[in-house]
Amino acid sequence: MIQTKHIHRSHRHMSLNYAHSARQRIYGYVVVPMLLLAAVAWVITRFGNQTLPQWPHLTWGILIGAIFVTFTRLLIAYAFALVLAIPLALLINHSPRAEKILLPLFDVVQSVPVLAFFPVVILFFVHFNQLNGAGIFILLITMMWSIVFSVVGGLQVIPSDIKAAAKIFGLRRWQYIDKVLLPAVVPYIITGSLLAWAGGWNIIIVSEVLHTYIPGADASSDLFGIGSILVQSSAAGHQHDFFMALIVLIVFVAIMNIFIWQKLLRYAERFKFE
Repeated sequence: MIQTKHIHRSHRHMSLNYAHSARQRIYGYVVVPMLLLAAVAWVITRFGNQTLPQWPHLTWGILIGAIFVTFTRLLIAYAFALVLAIPLALLINHSPRAEKILLPLFDVVQSVPVLAFFPVVILFFVHFNQLNGAGIFILLITMMWSIVFSVVGGLQVIPSDIKAAAKIFGLRRWQYIDKVLLPAVVPYIITGSLLAWAGGWNIIIVSEVLHTYIPGADASSDLFGIGSILVQSSAAGHQHDFFMALIVLIVFVAIMNIFIWQKLLRYAERFKFE
């Protein structure tokens, strides 16, 4: 009895501070995803099928549309990366055999330059006339591994007292995942996501400028987005347009860092063990 009380006190002391209220859960699980999906649908409908503008008719409106199209591709790739990375990390943490096989495999795949995959990826998606899919897929490959390795690291540092308390209180497997594992790795998901988005922004030019990877193609095969505008304006010698596009990119990334990632990093502090 004394030991149980001691573990119970320890569990409370090292508990995770995350929101339980219905309003916060509805907001986080329903309202935000619906708003994001609505924004994605609007961007794709409004700008997704546009071709690159003819110089010198580049305007701030076109650039804002381009940055949101690029953001949409990154958002879709990130969503797929998150959906794939978290179950893979949980599998590696749960199964020693999976850890023995998958971790070295993922380490090798991550170490191979992403551009090595691109020609094969392009040819596959060109065959099905899905160039947008090629850009999103290469972003997915770039973004996924940061989340996988970050979450795996987070799962490995959960205190043994928390695991023992979960067994004593009789948490079933899915309850254990929902109440212990997922909240525990929230800081690592956010950190991994931040790194994933940084990698995505770094590779965005490659994922939108496709004509260099398609035999016999020209710039008309490039995807409309801020990355392709940067490349084509630079290649055409339109430095004014290039700097306009660069300013839009820098401002957008800065806004995301200040109003999204910094807030998420502070929010992640609530999930850390005390």
